[in-house]
Amino acid sequence: MQQPLWTPCAERITRTRMDAFRRFVNDRYTLRLADYPALHAWSVEQREGFWQAIVDFFDIRFHNPAECVLREGPAMPDAQWFPGATLNFAEHLLRRRDGHPALVAIAEDGSREQLSHAQLAAHVAGLQRALQNAGVGIGDRVAAFMPNTWQTVVGMLATASLGATWSSCSPDFGTQGVIDRFGQIEPKVLIAAAGYRYAGKNLDLTDKLNEILEQLPSLQHLLIVPYARLEASPTDYTSVAPVTLWQDFYHPGGAPQFTPVPFDQPLYILYSSGTTGVPKCIVHGTGGTLLQHLKELGLHTDLGADDTLFYYTTCGWMMWNWQVSGLATGATLVLYDGSPFHPEPTRLIDLIDSEDISIFGTSAKFIAALEKAGVKPRQSHKLSSLKAILSTGSPLAHESFDYVYREVKPDLCLSSISGGTDIVSCFALGNPTLPVWPGELQCKGLGMDVQVWNDNGQAVTEEKGELVCARHFPSMPVGFWNDADGEKFRAAYFATFPGVWAHGDYAEETAHSGLVIHGRSDAVLNPGGVRIGTAEIYRQVEKMPQVLESIAIGQDWQGDVRVVLFVRLRDSVTLDDTLRDEIRRVIRTHTTPRHVPAKIVQVADIPRTLSGKLVELAVRNVVHGRPVKNTDALANPQALELYRNMPELNDEL
Repeated sequence: MQQPLWTPCAERITRTRMDAFRRFVNDRYTLRLADYPALHAWSVEQREGFWQAIVDFFDIRFHNPAECVLREGPAMPDAQWFPGATLNFAEHLLRRRDGHPALVAIAEDGSREQLSHAQLAAHVAGLQRALQNAGVGIGDRVAAFMPNTWQTVVGMLATASLGATWSSCSPDFGTQGVIDRFGQIEPKVLIAAAGYRYAGKNLDLTDKLNEILEQLPSLQHLLIVPYARLEASPTDYTSVAPVTLWQDFYHPGGAPQFTPVPFDQPLYILYSSGTTGVPKCIVHGTGGTLLQHLKELGLHTDLGADDTLFYYTTCGWMMWNWQVSGLATGATLVLYDGSPFHPEPTRLIDLIDSEDISIFGTSAKFIAALEKAGVKPRQSHKLSSLKAILSTGSPLAHESFDYVYREVKPDLCLSSISGGTDIVSCFALGNPTLPVWPGELQCKGLGMDVQVWNDNGQAVTEEKGELVCARHFPSMPVGFWNDADGEKFRAAYFATFPGVWAHGDYAEETAHSGLVIHGRSDAVLNPGGVRIGTAEIYRQVEKMPQVLESIAIGQDWQGDVRVVLFVRLRDSVTLDDTLRDEIRRVIRTHTTPRHVPAKIVQVADIPRTLSGKLVELAVRNVVHGRPVKNTDALANPQALELYRNMPELNDEL
């Protein structure tokens, strides 16, 4: 019988903030909620009481009080959370003002900069004054084309302190990708790096920036952070707006002021991946983001003022926004800019020991790559501070769960988390009070009515279906930018099941009330009318030592769909009939005959988005001779050409 990989002891559970919150709720409402399942059920049934408890537990400070917790119509999307309340997001992230480290920024070349909570507030105060003098106020957009540095965090906090709206892209975005995003939201100020570092190279952004600036006529100020190009000068940039270097734009000092804004005032604009067209601009509100992040970081992640949080991310991925909210718990954040494998595969693992990281966040792809590289941190590192590992970006395979507990550390909470840009948070995630089962996300998020529905709109367990959230939640987007009537917003999330949020994940609720994500719904394979999640195939194939990674699509073939699997192999390995037979045998043995690919093709590269997600739809379009509308969303767009006009896909089996 299957056993959990890790179970917290009673003493550890009692020390968690999750358990403290359960006791808080019991005292507040005179309840006897004995465990997490009872707490979650209550949080969904009594959403108003639950979200008010979050406000009180985390001491959310409203400048004007709310008229009530929730006003909602009969069907989603039609809700107002905390109507009448005003607050400021940055105020909650800057409450700690002592000499304890707030940000530790480490670059690929080993340089390290540290700001205390007091110094961070002083930098935000200085930049706030300068942005205010540049005309930035409530509702204005400040955009950043920046690596993951302390300056980016200061820029976001100063923007939010003024009630303005923040949006960011990372320097690895293509020129058109940045224009497609920032061109829609028309920023008043752009903060941009003059250069950045990756994989041992210094990359000059001057030419790319000048191309972007041509397409931003709304810009009123360009703020250049020299970073990896110290010789940068304002005269390098062809801009209709004034250009100032970061160090000349403001002087840190004083205390920041905080402009109160309504609960749903736009805080962030994030973007869909944009592989099927111009990216959607997803607008997230101030209060919903703050409450959801405090719940997830403070309770589900057990992050507190004595912890150090690291997440390997760029500023173009929502995990950057999520990580930065860790400041609201008083924690220390470690920011890393550069390649995760340069100069050695252990580069990020080294940070755990050197910076006493207690919560280490990364992608499923990174964990799989560590295992493939033969890295055994348990033998080479102390890891004494580490209490949790978080993984997202794609489903974490059973084998990666086993690898972490075998080769990293046996006593930690491994939390596979899932949600995304659409909600700037999670639907399912970790929990320091629950066991970890292989291949499963531990639990549904508090206050989130997450279910798996079949095609008839019925909730099912231990059966695959659509991941939905059946009731309103505070971090639902305010809407899409330039979608005044909300038509595009409703079509994106509420068309599958009217009045219910359908997230687009193909999932399964387990007997332990955990979740398994089998892939994106729009990438589900359908041979002979049977739905198959791509993650089910990847899990089996990538067990094999010869295979580094894979991607599967459904190819239209003779009036049906056949499964085609593309594999990237180790340098010394070539795909032959023997290896093809072995791949098919492994898949058939551990899944079903329906999962077995009709064709297996070796490729030199597999395309992914900048946040590391596979792009099955883009590959499928290329294979079928259809255009891919926006390759700037990809980290390696040239890889798509490998799939065009493949002779292997034009013959019989």
